[in-house]
Amino acid sequence: MTRIYKIVPEVLWRTAEAQGRFEGSPVDLADGFIHFSTAAQAGETARRHFHGQDGLVLAAFESQGLGDLRWEPSRGGDLFPHLYGPLDTAAALWVKPLPWNGSSHSFPEGWAA
Repeated sequence: MTRIYKIVPEVLWRTAEAQGRFEGSPVDLADGFIHFSTAAQAGETARRHFHGQDGLVLAAFESQGLGDLRWEPSRGGDLFPHLYGPLDTAAALWVKPLPWNGSSHSFPEGWAA
């Protein structure tokens, strides 16, 4: 099993939790799949796509059992996990704040363990 991560504005995630499913952020909806990152990719994802944004959460998932998850080439040819379909919010192993500290995002202690 591979642990994968979703960075998302907290307000979107809390709304999804109340509904029991996450359909995706605006960029996910535009691309037709929900973007995830591995632990090795999450820092760069935060830097490139969420620079300066506060009010984010980092949600962790096991890749198996999420549905139609495909590993597809993206940035630099790396394979990124993309979920084609809604995400069951109850599948989250944990959801933790991902605050902006003025120069970068502060990932939770031990998050990639």
